Amino acid sequence: MNQSPSSSTVIHRLNRRQFMQCSCISIGSSFITACANSNQQTTTNSGLDKVTFGTNWIAQAEHGGFYQAMSTTDCAYATGIYKNHGLDVTIKIGGPQVPSGTQLLMGGAVDFFMGYGIDAINAIAQGIPKITVAAIFQKDPQCFISHPNTAIKTLADLKGKPIYVSAAANVTYWPLLKAKYDFTDEQKRPYNFNPAPFLADKTSAQQGYITSEPFAIEKQGGFKPIVFLLTDYGYPAYATTIETKKELVEKIQI
Repeated sequence: MNQSPSSSTVIHRLNRRQFMQCSCISIGSSFITACANSNQQTTTNSGLDKVTFGTNWIAQAEHGGFYQAMSTTDCAYATGIYKNHGLDVTIKIGGPQVPSGTQLLMGGAVDFFMGYGIDAINAIAQGIPKITVAAIFQKDPQCFISHPNTAIKTLADLKGKPIYVSAAANVTYWPLLKAKYDFTDEQKRPYNFNPAPFLADKTSAQQGYITSEPFAIEKQGGFKPIVFLLTDYGYPAYATTIETKKELVEKIQI
């Protein structure tokens, strides 16, 4: 999960319009500034550009920077980065019952959305006019988690084992696992974002983010699980990207 080491210096060196010249700044809490001067944006009484950013899930550790950049007296860790760059940012939290990011973005419910690489490729194939302007994580935190087992040493050893995965896996990493490691659809079990089924079946594995589920499983199950980061096994996707409408980017005057 590497972030650009030069991001902080870039923030101070460039103004809002110049940010658009940096096509893939790896710090989303400030890249949003680049598009805030669109004629479609409104401003507050204090002159700040109002921007709405949607996350792809409920608040998680990997989302921390987006919240830390807020300006609030309720949080000792808030830095006010958005305000310092002329933004009044509202964060809309995602979750299992929230419409897809593409629907929210194209419907005008948000100005920017937290996306992922494969979805951006699918959008191009389907002619959906959205564009990815930043990638926060250069490595996807997606992982598989298994029980401690001397027979399970690598990801390939999960072949034939029941694995709890979400529907999103069908269009992201699962096709790769089928092609490279001979995984089969018969292995898949529906994942409802609850580790209970995995904890009950010691032969099973489940999906997760290395920043979240392994810690929850260790706490609930009382054991340290085996974790396989998919990027180490040939899944080189970016993660926690920032998407916006292509129309918005094209309206920016550099």
